[in-house]
Amino acid sequence: MIKILVVEDDTDLNKTVCAFLIRHSYTARGALDAQAAYDRLYEDQFDLIISDIMMPGIDGFEFAETVRKLNTNIPIMFMTARDDIESMQIGFKIGIDDYMVKPINLDEMILRIQALLRRAKIESSKRLTTGKFVLDADERTATNDGEEISLTAREFDIVFKLLSYPKKTFTRGQLMDEFWNADTETSTRSVDVYMAKIREKLQTVSDFSIVTVRGLGYKAVPNETN
Repeated sequence: MIKILVVEDDTDLNKTVCAFLIRHSYTARGALDAQAAYDRLYEDQFDLIISDIMMPGIDGFEFAETVRKLNTNIPIMFMTARDDIESMQIGFKIGIDDYMVKPINLDEMILRIQALLRRAKIESSKRLTTGKFVLDADERTATNDGEEISLTAREFDIVFKLLSYPKKTFTRGQLMDEFWNADTETSTRSVDVYMAKIREKLQTVSDFSIVTVRGLGYKAVPNETN
């Protein structure tokens, strides 16, 4: 059974979230601060963490950063009253996977958890399949109907990222931040150049398309007829 750790200093909200998760067939354990959460993590293996930011002692930022250094794969979701962009940017920069602003909709939380767990499964398996197209992160290979497609390391990583989050739009800036060095002088137009090369190499692939979202960036859209 999926185990979820809820780190929230509001006792009532902690109990409410845990009870709701249990009703949806998850195992949930609560911690009222980061230190208690560390203890829980030492005692047990969890599949996902939900954490507040503003907590006594160690805040959610420091807690999430510590967890991420120890475990690069476990999904972390912030559940917080802080709705400012700066907090979101800090959170995602240190490695969280999702961000919900209080008051939260519990039904929406379940949908987000399901999506995070699905993505974590993909990433842990290191193998992503869309129809006849297969990306193997361990072998660093891409094949379509058994035929290998030659992709550079950066091209492979970009395609893997897009297909890990189908239909999710990534801005050129987001792609630059993740796949180019932070101090690079290359402009975001380089993303367009790479996408053109990737599309050319994947022209025989019919199970998905890399779609340009005008004014924003790119997303991978599975062909639902296949």
